[in-house]
Amino acid sequence: MNPPRIVLDTNVVVSSLMSKLGNPAKIYRMFFAGTATLVFSDGIIAEYKDVLYRPRLCIPADEADSIIAAIQQSGERVEPVTSVFQMVDEDDRIFYDTAKSAGAYLITGNAKHYPTEPFILTPAAFLAL
Repeated sequence: MNPPRIVLDTNVVVSSLMSKLGNPAKIYRMFFAGTATLVFSDGIIAEYKDVLYRPRLCIPADEADSIIAAIQQSGERVEPVTSVFQMVDEDDRIFYDTAKSAGAYLITGNAKHYPTEPFILTPAAFLAL
């Protein structure tokens, strides 16, 4: 059986760094263990870079660099098809479009920002699968 394909919303990546024992960290580690395939697009990488390097998060630049490099080297890059419906937060569109285009789960702590779709899950719901 192939590992599940996942798209991680930025809030899940940041949460995984802030709490090494929480559900986001468990999912993030699945990528490094090879039990999940992390799917990304150029837009997602740009969003990760914008957030991970924010001074208020206190993520060391070398750690942010390593995260971005690991995702780009070991993840699966896709070119998403852009959706046209209204999003609550337009910055979230790239995550939705990438997951939908790739047939991947979108894992987010902000499910209310997205349409109700069976592939959009909270970290706890994904781990319960």
